[in-house]
Amino acid sequence: MTRELVYTGFMTLDGVLDSPGGTEEGHRSGGWVMKTEFVPEAFSLKEDELAETSALLLGRRSYQAFAPYWSTSEDHAAYQDLPKYVVSSGLTDADLVDGWGPSTILRSLDDVAELKRGDGGALFVHGSAELARGLADADLVDRYHLLVFPVLLGAGKSLFDRADRDARRLRLRDTASYSNGVVKLVYDVVR
Repeated sequence: MTRELVYTGFMTLDGVLDSPGGTEEGHRSGGWVMKTEFVPEAFSLKEDELAETSALLLGRRSYQAFAPYWSTSEDHAAYQDLPKYVVSSGLTDADLVDGWGPSTILRSLDDVAELKRGDGGALFVHGSAELARGLADADLVDRYHLLVFPVLLGAGKSLFDRADRDARRLRLRDTASYSNGVVKLVYDVVR
């Protein structure tokens, strides 16, 4: 059996994932999610994902940004005991946040492929733009959950590599648009 790997994230209309929560993440226009009118139904996808998530897969930067906050946040309590896998060539076990459930460091995309071949439910990747590009290039992503915000940043980290490549087809599974201009797009990767 193969576990499904799902990328989930907030994205601007021009494809930028960079710094949705704040400027401390590095982009001068960071915090663009918080500057969009809050409409609860636009974030219902995140609640739906929780029922499906058996483990989190994160890149180093996203882990280091999320772990200190999510480990104590009531809004993220459901993630507390889920296994976390961090893809990093440099982190050590001493760098992992105590009290945020079981965490394992994976050193390569081959390790992620091996994890996918194992038993268990869906693995969800949050944020982690560089990891997401690598996973997509290695054909390890099975589904995309995107909330596209009505913002143009022009520059920043992108979900997809800009290199010339063979076409990959996606099948639309679900879509919705909301009064604040956010659009939900859920795509399955066609193989």
